[in-house]
Amino acid sequence: MDTTVTTGTEDNVWGGGNRPLGASYGKLMMWFFIVSDALTFSGFLVSYGFSRFKFIETWPIADEVFTHVPFFHGNYPMYYVAFMTFILIMSSVTMVLAVDAGHRMMKNRVILYMFLTIIGGAIFVGSQAWEWATFIKGDYGALETKGGRILQFVNAETGERAALADFSKILPEERVKHEKSAGIWYQEEGYKTSYSLNEVIQGFRANPNILIRTETINEEGEKTLLTRGESLEKLKDAVLVVEGANLIRNEYGSRLFADFFFFITGFHGFHVFSGVVINVIIFFNIILGTYERRGHYEMVEKVGLYWHFVDLVWVFVFTFFYLV
Repeated sequence: MDTTVTTGTEDNVWGGGNRPLGASYGKLMMWFFIVSDALTFSGFLVSYGFSRFKFIETWPIADEVFTHVPFFHGNYPMYYVAFMTFILIMSSVTMVLAVDAGHRMMKNRVILYMFLTIIGGAIFVGSQAWEWATFIKGDYGALETKGGRILQFVNAETGERAALADFSKILPEERVKHEKSAGIWYQEEGYKTSYSLNEVIQGFRANPNILIRTETINEEGEKTLLTRGESLEKLKDAVLVVEGANLIRNEYGSRLFADFFFFITGFHGFHVFSGVVINVIIFFNIILGTYERRGHYEMVEKVGLYWHFVDLVWVFVFTFFYLV
């Protein structure tokens, strides 16, 4: 049997050297950054997963939390989040087209596709900011018990959530307000809820059609709805009114959900915002002909790697927070 030994100057892509796999220094460093950032996001999502399954019986149901659409009133679960995801994925498509046009040295097409990528990223960041504002503000309100549990309200006739404004009584209560003109130490009042605890309790007792729903999820995958008698008894444990969500309290359920939501989506949103800023800088460099004079558009390809990574991370965040 003849044995053929291949010799010569043929390059071996696995041979290492100054340019392993033919990648430039800049592209190689971008890959190192992406791998390290992927490990960071992985740690965050794994922590979220552990916390969720540890407190699975009180974890908020995503379809009941993310139901808002700008300029529309009603219950549209996941519609706007799906729109945000679509926009971000399409911006990844336009980035691919920009990189391809750069390989072909087609400056005008690179400008067009980079502009579309920037617009998509800006829409996503703006949408995420709106979603944060809506989540922080809340829409129904709830009560918190001594043990930190959340009590929500439901209209027994319709079976839908009831807002505090639907049944709370307006009582002539005096709220202390310190003013600079008064001869006492001035102190800021801070945030005040729309209704006091007493106003909510009195309104609840006066409306027999209102029931309490606890944050505990039953076997049917729904929040536990109490009877009228159980609701009146449970109301005795309430200590304060909760509106919206923050790092301390969350009207939708477990406060850990809000903590992870703000931290992980905020961290991802910072990445998207940074990507938009970088894309804008690259965009103006393209217009000025910087890369045309260099003879290549490798910078567009490098920022494209980062943009695809940001899109891929959002797919996992979207799955963990909104779908699972």
